[in-house]
Parts: sequence; structure tokens; C-alpha cells
Amino acid sequence: MARSTVLRLRGIWLNVHKWIGLLLAVLIIPISLSGSALVWHDWLDETLNPGRYAVKSSAPALPPSAYAAAAQRTLAPGGRVMSIRYPEGEGPIQVTAALPPRAGEPRPVRLNVWLDPADGRLLDSARSDAGAVRFLHILHGSLMVPGTGRQIVGWVGVAMCLSCVTGLWLWWPIGGSFRRGLRWKRQNSTSANLHHQMGFWVLLPLAMLSFTGAWIAFPQFFGRFEATPPRAAAPDRARAAQARPLARTAMTADAVVAAARRHATGPLASVGWPTDQAPEWKVAFARDGGTAEVAVADATGEVTPPRPPRPETRARTMRRWHDGTGMGAVWQTIIFVGGIIPAALAITGIIIWLRSRGWRAQLRRRRRSQGLTPQPAE
Repeated sequence: MARSTVLRLRGIWLNVHKWIGLLLAVLIIPISLSGSALVWHDWLDETLNPGRYAVKSSAPALPPSAYAAAAQRTLAPGGRVMSIRYPEGEGPIQVTAALPPRAGEPRPVRLNVWLDPADGRLLDSARSDAGAVRFLHILHGSLMVPGTGRQIVGWVGVAMCLSCVTGLWLWWPIGGSFRRGLRWKRQNSTSANLHHQMGFWVLLPLAMLSFTGAWIAFPQFFGRFEATPPRAAAPDRARAAQARPLARTAMTADAVVAAARRHATGPLASVGWPTDQAPEWKVAFARDGGTAEVAVADATGEVTPPRPPRPETRARTMRRWHDGTGMGAVWQTIIFVGGIIPAALAITGIIIWLRSRGWRAQLRRRRRSQGLTPQPAE
């Protein structure tokens, strides 16, 4: 391919790469920085809310009904316990409750209550949509935009994948060996050299995070690539969010757990109350790779044993790659850095663009002073 053609194509790719970065910088920076922080979700929550984790003992010493009663005493009138979640290691019991919906809103307010496993002592309580960690989740997942925010984040991921492809070609030296591209001083400005080096070394993690983020944002599109179809259609999220626990149940939580125990695969992980949409209890026990859920009909006490474990879906794999869950400290560090650098790339890219505008303006002024025709700006 002729050198002039190569240069012309690189100019096109440069414009694509430049305008992706400039137009999306205001979105890329909060998405990437919030994602980096959420890699250390548990540590961050414990650091910001130490009172929730100030337990006497991590071993549950009370029956489920005692924890439910302790949480119920903290609720406003009309509040109902929805679920109890047990810690995987050291930590508090977390009870989730549904409060009556606000005026004009169909969905109930969710309240989380943290209890000491040793005696059911109240440690903390907060709405499920409150707090710094929850704010980071919403910012990262939807940019705080209701309705279409998830899709906006998904398209940012698609654009970032395209930016990785264009950036690699622009990084590659026009002449010389591959090692020439690894040199620090390829241009005269520190920001440009930083941009080149950071962009190259973060390319693979950033492309992975961008692609997996798009997969998470568009589950219906990528669901066609699953090796096995889901067991049943996923419930409508909007409708499920409106579910309320039954005001009265035929069975107690203790009786439900006792009935489900014969199918236990490990320690008790959670107990879910029957709702107006699904009148059955859900009891989950820990097992390798996740949990085994036992269903107990509230009206009849009929027990449905857990289904055998299935191979991990691609959607689940993509999510683990994206957030680092269960992937170890090395992988989590990689995606932590892979989230910070895009923000730095956006900032250095803006600096490069501003500098280029400055020297191009100087060039036009110089040409005018010399009586030459100004060259069109890029």
C-alpha cells in the first residue's frame, strides 16, 4: 500500500479516534472511575460504614425468626421483612424489608438492616438506594439517567471498543520496528507520550472491559450467543420490583428452613419470604460455584428440591470478567488499573487536542503574516 494512502487512512482513523474521545470524555471519566472503585466494593463499604461490620461473632447463633423479629422492630408501620442474607465469612446478617410505597409510586421502598449474628443487635439500617457505594453502582450502571441510562453506558462500551482498534493502529509506528512504538519520547509533549504509552499497555484490559460492559448492557442482543437457553423467561424487572411480602404467612421462617434442610448443600445462605407475585419461600444453601435454592410453598409446605448446577452462562462469565468477582487479587488489580487509565486517556487526549489547536492557530497567523494562503484546519 502506498505511503500516501496509509497516511490518508491514518488521518481518517485519527479523526474517528479523536472525536470518540472528545465527545464521550464527559461520560467515559465517571464510568471508568466509578468502575475502578467498585472493584473493591466490599472493602469500600466496610471502610465507609464500619458500624455495619462491628460484629461480636460471625457465626449465626439465632434462628431466622429471631433476626426477622429484630429487624421488624426497626421498621415503620406497614414495613415487612423480605429476606435474610447470611454472611459468607465474617460479617453481619443483612435483612431486607419492604416499606409502603411513597405517594404516587407503585414500587415499595427497600430498606436494609444489618444485625449482629451473635445476638441480633441492630448495627445499622439504610435505604437500598442510599449511600456512597450505591451511588457508585447507579453512576457506573446508568449514569444516573433513569430508563435509558443502561443503554447509554452500553453504547459507550461499543465506542470504547472502536477507540481501542483505532488507537492501536495510530500507536503503531509508520516506519521502523515494533520496539520503536515502545519508546517513551515519540513526540515533544509529555501528555502525548503518556497517551501513547498508557493506551498501548491498557489496550487489552480496556477492550475487555468495554466489550463485557456492552454485553451486560444489552443482554437481549447477546443472549442469542448463549450455548444453552435459559430454563425460563427472565421475570420482568419492573414488575418484580413492585412485589411485596405477604402480610401473613401460613408457615414460619424457622419451619420453612427446617423443611428445606434435607436438601442442604452447605451453610444457610439466605431466606426469602413469599410475595404477592410468588407465594413460596426461597431458601438458599451455599454450594460450589454459587447457591442451591429450595422452594417451599407457603400454603401447603410442599418442598421443591434445588436444581442441579448448570454450566456457567456466558453472561455470568462476562460479568465476572467485568467486575472481578471471584477472580482473585491479580485480576482485580488489572481491571482496577484498566478503569483508571481511560480517564487519564480522556484527559491527555483533550490536552493533545487543545495543544494541536494552539499550534495550528499559530501556523495560520504566521502564514497570514507572510502573505500565504492559510491551510484549512483539521
